[in-house]
Amino acid sequence: MEDTRIVPGEISKLPDSPGVYRYFNDENKLIYVGKAKSLRKRVGSYFNKSVGTNRKTLKLVSEIRQIEVTLVNNEFDALLLENSLIKQNQPKYNILLKDDKTYPYICVSNERFPRIYSTRKFIPSKGTYYGPFTNLRAMGNIIKLIHSTFTIRTCRYDLSEENIEKGKFKVCLEYHIGNCLGPCEGLQKEEDYLKDIEQATNILKGNLSLPKSYFKSQMVAAAEKLDYEKAQVFKEKLESLDQYQAHSVIVNPKITDIDVFSIISDEKYAFVNYLRIKNGTINLSKTSEIRKKLNESDEQILGLLMIEIRDQYRSAAKEIVVNKILELGTDKVNIHVPQRGDKHKLVQLSLKNALFAKKEKYLSLDNVKDKGNRVLKQLQADLQLKELPVHIECFDNSNIQGTNPVASMVCFKMGRPSKKDYRHYKIKTVVGADDFGSMTEVVGRRYKRLQDENADLPKLIVIDGGKGQLSAACVALKELKLYGSIPIIGIAKRLEEIYFPEDSFPIHIDKKSEALRLIQRLRDEAHRFAINFHRDLRSKNSFQFELETVDGIGASTVDKLMKEFKTMGKIELAATSELEALIGKSKTKIVTNYFNKKKEAD
Repeated sequence: MEDTRIVPGEISKLPDSPGVYRYFNDENKLIYVGKAKSLRKRVGSYFNKSVGTNRKTLKLVSEIRQIEVTLVNNEFDALLLENSLIKQNQPKYNILLKDDKTYPYICVSNERFPRIYSTRKFIPSKGTYYGPFTNLRAMGNIIKLIHSTFTIRTCRYDLSEENIEKGKFKVCLEYHIGNCLGPCEGLQKEEDYLKDIEQATNILKGNLSLPKSYFKSQMVAAAEKLDYEKAQVFKEKLESLDQYQAHSVIVNPKITDIDVFSIISDEKYAFVNYLRIKNGTINLSKTSEIRKKLNESDEQILGLLMIEIRDQYRSAAKEIVVNKILELGTDKVNIHVPQRGDKHKLVQLSLKNALFAKKEKYLSLDNVKDKGNRVLKQLQADLQLKELPVHIECFDNSNIQGTNPVASMVCFKMGRPSKKDYRHYKIKTVVGADDFGSMTEVVGRRYKRLQDENADLPKLIVIDGGKGQLSAACVALKELKLYGSIPIIGIAKRLEEIYFPEDSFPIHIDKKSEALRLIQRLRDEAHRFAINFHRDLRSKNSFQFELETVDGIGASTVDKLMKEFKTMGKIELAATSELEALIGKSKTKIVTNYFNKKKEAD
């Protein structure tokens, strides 16, 4: 590389080759860093193009007193150098690239008998770091999976050979409950311990196939030795890995390691989304918001952010797919815009997340005074609804081991609960704990009734559940010929993912979004309403079972008594005249005799 400094009047001296240029003001302070395929053409464009240049760029040009350039071999090297200089100097006219210093990492320590733990401090000398993790729940799930699958110590002891030989440490509770094999007392060989660390590291890298193969081989080996208890342990570990993998979004097993970037922007802001694909699975999604300081092109911003994000997350993927053509002229990575197939779908998914980030940004800047209306507008934008969702209905199921299956529907109007419109349902056509069948039944019953009554239909239906429950609800709408006329979504509890019908990929609304909080409130209210009804029904059924065994007392009579007196004790203490007025003289006599015989028996 070669550095050269000139004044603005000497631009013609610049070479027609790739490099990085730096602008300095009259105080010799660096104010802007840029890259170019041709330094002469790019730097000259700032001073030759006065017509149509925006106000910010004109302000930058007015402050330039000296220009320093660095020649490099190709545009990709220029991009790397530009990124480094911006991070070091933070020039005032460059977009601010913020480091994720507050996000935690998972560290595999360099100790003898390494530990695996989360930390917000990145100190390379202490171990190998994975992350940073923008989703704390996801990070917690990974650590939980590792510690439940492998016997890795959690203590901070210095387990040197000398300390172990001297007997400085004693096994703790973790050893006695089976979470640790006691390396602190020399009860586990370092070689065996490092095998677990190796497999745990594979999980952190997103490669589950290796630890799955390891546990499968161990299970088979134990079974061949007729050690079936040990084989069962390995089987359970294998199942836990399968369960964890099932929660991940599978793209295509043939797509191994690939980075996906997309950008969408306007005059003020740019939004760049990054998807990291490991072994056919999306294991990271991040959207960065960039405030433009000049009239930067999408290609400029995307190129810079691409290098920055890959550096942050230490991506070594050799293939990058994007939505904008970047002619960087490098053989280090393959950067291209896919036109069809699974990779094209990944770019579209990335764009979807970038678009939602953009809409959320501008809705947050909306000055609508009415909060309810503002939230509904945000929800409309996030979900791309044609109409404002002034009337929303949410469904949930509740059962315990298949007993007393019930469902609930709560209704929100103008973003507030309309409790008079709440409904609960006893499941009639489904036997056992069939959540999908129950959902189809109650959604069908609800909107068949509204059709028969010619009542107003909701502007949005929310289903408490993922793709399965959502598909079940759609079956009911299709039978009623309402599918497509009423927007419907599902919200999965684990990661608060929003699913749309016939779309295998969910969207992630920012956790701080008021629109997401409204959906969560709907979901929680439907769940609460269903649980309360389920408990009441169980209590009522136990009471009904007792009274309905009495000859002459049927279900309708029991329902009347329950509605009026609520409990068994209150019915027993009720005056004869009250009972007669409610259920008649003959049935009152039967109930009274029942309680008298019960007293005598006691």
